[in-house]
Amino acid sequence: MKSLNIRILNESDAQQYQELRLTGLKTNPEAFGSTYERESKFSLETVIDRIRPTSDKFVLGAFNEFGLLHGIVALVRETGMKTTHKANVFGMYISKEKRGKGIGKTLMYELIEIARKIEGLEQLKLSVVSDNEPAKKLYNSIGFKTYGIEPNALKFIGEYYDEDLMVFKL
Repeated sequence: MKSLNIRILNESDAQQYQELRLTGLKTNPEAFGSTYERESKFSLETVIDRIRPTSDKFVLGAFNEFGLLHGIVALVRETGMKTTHKANVFGMYISKEKRGKGIGKTLMYELIEIARKIEGLEQLKLSVVSDNEPAKKLYNSIGFKTYGIEPNALKFIGEYYDEDLMVFKL
């Protein structure tokens, strides 16, 4: 892409975020814990609340030179007394026509840079459908390590999907 603007999403991005998120849920339903049917009912207010950044959560977006959103990924810190040193990465999606152009890697590097500035945060976790080789290759190239596999982690239309559990030490 000619010019890529990576930044934390805010309220004004809610509509574009929701459109891209719903496209992802429709295009790759097996890759997400949620469903298009569920999230297509979300009000704009719900989406705004979901993406509103706090000290413990944010959604990153990758915008092209025209301000169109082509990639998203979220980080949410754990809240348990003994788990606040960890955060979960989820909801990664790159629009189909922009895949293979380094947007996912750029988003992940930026997410890691922001995560490193969060006081007390030590590691990032994510899960990825075990047969999603492009995503696994991306996460491995950045330094995520697989620490386990959850069999039948997701079930969609009667079909089960295993997930690789991965971790990155900040």
